[in-house]
Amino acid sequence: MSDDAIRQVLGLLYQEDTLRVLAALVLSGGPEEAGLDRDAARRALDRLERGGLAVRDDDGAWQVRRERFRELLHATAKPAVPVSPEEKVLQSFLVEGRLRAIPTKRDKQLVVLNYIAQVFEPGIRYPEKDVDTALRAFHDDYAALRRYLVDDGLLSRENNVYWRSGGSVDA
Repeated sequence: MSDDAIRQVLGLLYQEDTLRVLAALVLSGGPEEAGLDRDAARRALDRLERGGLAVRDDDGAWQVRRERFRELLHATAKPAVPVSPEEKVLQSFLVEGRLRAIPTKRDKQLVVLNYIAQVFEPGIRYPEKDVDTALRAFHDDYAALRRYLVDDGLLSRENNVYWRSGGSVDA
C-alpha cells in the first residue's frame, strides 16, 4: 500500500460532505441521513468507494469498510526492531523504570541487576543511604537489591560505603 492511498483516505475524511456521508453510514446505516442533497451524497459515496471506505452489499445498500483503516494502519507500521534477549528480560520485568518483581531465575536476575548497577558510576564511593535511595527508585525492597548486587559482585562494600565493582561498562 502506498503513501498515496493513505493521503487519499485522509483527503476524503477532510472533505465535509464525504465525512458526513461516512458518519451517516457508520451511525445510521444510510447516506440519506447526511443532510445532503441526493447528487452531493452520490458523489461522496463514489469517492468513498474509490478510496476503499465504502462498498455496496448484495442488496445494494452501502456499507462502511472498517477494515480499510486497519489496512492503512498496517501499511504505516514500522518494522519491528530486533530486541536482544537482555532487552526482552528488562521489558518484562521493568514497567516505567520500576521492577514489577525481582526475577527468581538466575540468568534473568543477573540481567536486571546488571541494568540496575549502571546507576552507579565506576570509581565513585557511595554512602549506604545514597545506595538505598537509588535502589528504592527500582523496587521497594531496596535492601534485597543491595544484597543481591553485593553478593553477585556488582557492588562492593566496606564500612557502609559502596562502589561499583562489576557489571557491564559503556565504552
